[in-house]
Amino acid sequence: MMIPEAIKSRCNELRKEIEQHNYRYYVLDDPSVTDVNYDQLMDELIALEAQYPALITPESPTQRVGAKPLAEFPEVNHIVPMLSLANAFDEDEMKAFDKRIRDKLEVNTIEYVAETKLDGLAVNLLYEEGKLTRGATRGDGATGEDVTLNVRTIKSIPLHMTGNYPAQMEVRGEVFISNTGFIALNKMQEQSGGKLFVNPRNAAAGSLRQLDPKITAKRPLQFFAHGIGLIEGINPPARHADILEQLRQWGLPVSPETRTVNGVVGCFVYYHEIGKRRAQLPYEIDGVVFKVNDIQQQKILGFVSRAPRWAIAYKYPPAEVSTRVLGIEVQVGRTGALTPVARLEPVFVGGVTVTNATLHNEEEIKRKDIRVGDTVIIRRAGDVIPEVVSIIKDKRPRNSRIFHMPDKCPVCSSDIEQIEGETIIRCSAGLFCPAQQIQSIIHFASRLAMDIEGLGDKLVEQLVATGLVNNVADLYKLTQEKLAGLERMGDKSAANVIHALEKSKQTTLKRFLYALGIREVGEATARNLANYFGTLEAVMNATVDDLEKVPDVGPVVAQHIASFFLETHNRNVVKELLKSRVQWPAVEKSELQPLAGKTFVITGKLDNMTRDETKERLQSLGAKVSGSVSKKTDYVIAGSEPGSKIEKAAKLGIEILDEKAFLDLIRES
Repeated sequence: MMIPEAIKSRCNELRKEIEQHNYRYYVLDDPSVTDVNYDQLMDELIALEAQYPALITPESPTQRVGAKPLAEFPEVNHIVPMLSLANAFDEDEMKAFDKRIRDKLEVNTIEYVAETKLDGLAVNLLYEEGKLTRGATRGDGATGEDVTLNVRTIKSIPLHMTGNYPAQMEVRGEVFISNTGFIALNKMQEQSGGKLFVNPRNAAAGSLRQLDPKITAKRPLQFFAHGIGLIEGINPPARHADILEQLRQWGLPVSPETRTVNGVVGCFVYYHEIGKRRAQLPYEIDGVVFKVNDIQQQKILGFVSRAPRWAIAYKYPPAEVSTRVLGIEVQVGRTGALTPVARLEPVFVGGVTVTNATLHNEEEIKRKDIRVGDTVIIRRAGDVIPEVVSIIKDKRPRNSRIFHMPDKCPVCSSDIEQIEGETIIRCSAGLFCPAQQIQSIIHFASRLAMDIEGLGDKLVEQLVATGLVNNVADLYKLTQEKLAGLERMGDKSAANVIHALEKSKQTTLKRFLYALGIREVGEATARNLANYFGTLEAVMNATVDDLEKVPDVGPVVAQHIASFFLETHNRNVVKELLKSRVQWPAVEKSELQPLAGKTFVITGKLDNMTRDETKERLQSLGAKVSGSVSKKTDYVIAGSEPGSKIEKAAKLGIEILDEKAFLDLIRES
């Protein structure tokens, strides 16, 4: 049906007005209308779009929520990798950071942009022609999870930028929950009988990773932008402070605590000022961040490993309190490591109630002279992992007890062993030890591994205790009838677990390798193994020398991988898993690594990646990276100030890619 022009015009007016109110309320914290008036505008727009569905656009404020729940979050590559930050923990480290920069730039004073370091979840927003087209978690820096549908529900994030925006841009920032929002959320959880969140960061992370966007929409998530990745179609400002101001102009929220400071003295003033007000801030922070303001100076400074040389996070000391050691127990991990753990009188520290703290190993206990009955200082290291800092010797009771590590495994009574030069003591029984069985199964079922929903720690303990499961392959031999007979497992719960097990059989080679729990093989190493070898058979049959050719796999890790697959028990478990029809898409190596067989040479400086990051990205796509140009070279990537390699490439007729062409190539790949 024909839509009257007056209706079209009114819809556009309503959208602009609602988004402006959203901006004033969620970004500026300066509402311009009452809630009743806002609801009236939204109701009018909803009614018009219902009457004329052709008027609905993805950027309409009515479309923030409404998508169907996802089965899982797909993985996406960031166009420009999201980097980590180096940390400083005292004034000497900050002074050393400032001196390195001044020496490199040969200047006396540096202007920095100072901002609070929010304790939230890093995300990357992609805007194309001003429209929000993707939102992703940081992940490993190169690859994150696509949480676009959930990001769209956060009202402080504009669905469409305003003003003279770039053709394409990645916006980096932090999703968080304010302190008042956290209290309200837990009150809501309590009223509905849900589980309470331990701190705002966990609440934010859990809320953003809901598979149902409608649930995320009910959570009080907020967003602050703190930088950009890729930007095309416009020349960005020459100062970081101006980039942040430009982000504000485009409608994105930026922390009101951001400011410029001069020199390291200015950094200290800002650090202490924010520190004094930390408890009064409306959100949790764990430090402040300082970035060189001049973008050209940032480019000169470049990067080291996965962090920029031009930025640093200056952390506040972790929260510390005193409590009493009630006992010391020894836990056995999935690799057999015996770890002493202090059982504590419950104490509130850093936003959570702590009842346990790791003691690391026997040498650490002896060094700190920790005894059962001692009063100790507890710290949440990095505001995450509780640890015992020291004892208060004056409060030591007469009946305090010295702790000794057991000479047998506390779970299976097998002999313990210690490799020369290592502090870690291990149970020698391997997967025949129930504790290692339990931990290996929990790891196998975890979200980043096989992602078996509903297979929690308590259920795994029951499965092992009853003999239903002895190794990870036994999971796929479970039936609904067997599960329903367990404690707290009715027919419905049992059916859900069986469904989750069936669903998990469709996985990826990367996840499968990680799930096996090979010592020292984390997510990144599993991905590199999958990308390099292409098939499970190739990984299993690889020699130590073969394995050392994989990016980031050194001799120790290579030996662990080779030893794992030489073990008959492990090969049998893998065989049983495959027999249970655990599988992944049959991907040819050439598809898995689209640049396989291609040789690249890098010359000059790139704006968006360091040389190491460029090399790593190319290798992950199957390419070989060489240090010299020859007839075998397929491409030369030329950044600013290229060397003589570009001349040789031109003479040999080799294709030369500028940075944009290179980024386009890896995006297509």
